[in-house]
Amino acid sequence: MARRPLPRILSTGSAQIARGRDLARTAADSATDVLHPLITMSRGLRRLAAAGRRKWADTPKDRRGPLLFLVASVVLVVALVPYGPLLAVITLMSAAAWHGRDRTPPAPAGPDEAQTKRLESLYEALVPYFSVPEDPAPLYAHGGEWEKAFPSYEFDDSGRVCHLSIHYPAYFTDGEPDARARIEQLLHAKSGRGREYRFEWDEEGNLLTVTVLPPLPTDVAAQRFVTAPGEIVLGLTDPAGVPRTLPLTFGEERRDVPPVVWRTGTRSTEPHLLVVGDPGSGTTTLLRSVVLQALQHGDVLIVEGGGTGEFACLGGRDGVLAVECGPAGALAGLEWAANETERRLIAANRARQAGHTPPEDTRRPLWIVLDRPTVLGHLSAAEGRVDPQSLLQVPLRHGRAAGVTVVVAEQFDALDSLSDAVRDHTRARVVLGPASTDRLEAVLGSPPRTTPAPDVPPGRGYARLGSGPVHRLQVPATPDPYDEATSETHRQAVLSLLPPHTAPTDAAPAAEPAPDPGDGAASGMASGGPVAAPVAVTAEG
Repeated sequence: MARRPLPRILSTGSAQIARGRDLARTAADSATDVLHPLITMSRGLRRLAAAGRRKWADTPKDRRGPLLFLVASVVLVVALVPYGPLLAVITLMSAAAWHGRDRTPPAPAGPDEAQTKRLESLYEALVPYFSVPEDPAPLYAHGGEWEKAFPSYEFDDSGRVCHLSIHYPAYFTDGEPDARARIEQLLHAKSGRGREYRFEWDEEGNLLTVTVLPPLPTDVAAQRFVTAPGEIVLGLTDPAGVPRTLPLTFGEERRDVPPVVWRTGTRSTEPHLLVVGDPGSGTTTLLRSVVLQALQHGDVLIVEGGGTGEFACLGGRDGVLAVECGPAGALAGLEWAANETERRLIAANRARQAGHTPPEDTRRPLWIVLDRPTVLGHLSAAEGRVDPQSLLQVPLRHGRAAGVTVVVAEQFDALDSLSDAVRDHTRARVVLGPASTDRLEAVLGSPPRTTPAPDVPPGRGYARLGSGPVHRLQVPATPDPYDEATSETHRQAVLSLLPPHTAPTDAAPAAEPAPDPGDGAASGMASGGPVAAPVAVTAEG
């Protein structure tokens, strides 16, 4: 059946409504301009009347009679004097116009003395970088005019620059990262340390825009995010960085904030994640947040190398295959994950060759989360075992096609101990905590467009998904609910997101048949989806 076109009133109604709003707004502005004298006099008459009422209320009762007699005498004299009523009306209108004028003090036309000194200091500091002796008409010169170099500027309440536009000569090498870095470092030092600045270089217009970024909100607790399956919210970022917002709860308030969304699955270009940070920077908090989101649609295998019990709250929960804390358990779990990845690939390939849909247990996402795997590597080497990272090659290389996602968190001091497979296949990167620009560039592959702050709260850092831009990041507060230092609000927020406990094995109505030895499942762990592996929480060694 052919589609029927929409009625004209529906197809062109939005344009007519917008045009009508513009006309109404223009008419209102014109009427305000025409009636401005009348509005001013009306405001003045109201103020005069209010002043008269206050004067009458402040007059004692024994003096109100003489006051009325005096007013009546004045009115009589005005009425008897030639042109008296006309002069009285003119006087009253003049007084009303005077009292009804706009008393808002005008904004200062330019910067004050302290602000002018700051701009002059910035200008003089840029002279050695933006001038050459061969320039016949230099834009930057000692004792020159800073007004031509700074077309726009803004100051905050403390008197420091919060926005500045800088014109620079065309011969400046703005295409070289080292030249840019020198200018950004200078402006950061002269404009005030302790703040985060964003530098936007317009190479075509020879214009540099410096903006002070507000701090990201730190009061976002763990909660359910409005996302599609396979989307993981890593944290919050700046409004100008992403074209999407999510409705989040801030206590009793709801606001739309821009998130950093990591898309996983078979169509993801960044199927695996690497998180790097110093102790106390919030790497484990980010992993806990990722696990809580992944459990909505998939199964999770957790390997904790630190052995501090940060993931004990997830043990025995639906969808949590195991929480391994020792070398033996970690090797067994990762060996099963490698075999499970191969089994999924074989089953999906056979189904496609037969023209069938891949089995359900191969389409359910499987997450492998490792916190500090290098610690387990040292323990395994001391016990004569293989490095657990060697078992990640298959999930990392073929995980996207098999629906397997690997998330690794490590500290800066052990970053060199990560295997080549982990470094090569984790294209989604997050760096948390204070870090220098060189460190950020070494992990993310590109320097951030903002200046790193020396002191940051836990969970603050930068994120880069593949070859995209570097975003500022603030991880939602997802602490360990079993930690005594956790506030009750955050504890209840995390507990409300935990899945229910797994039903005991003896409560099952019937025993499941033994798996076929030839189906590729690993020994000791069953292959499958929601009931893929027995839940275990181990702490060996």
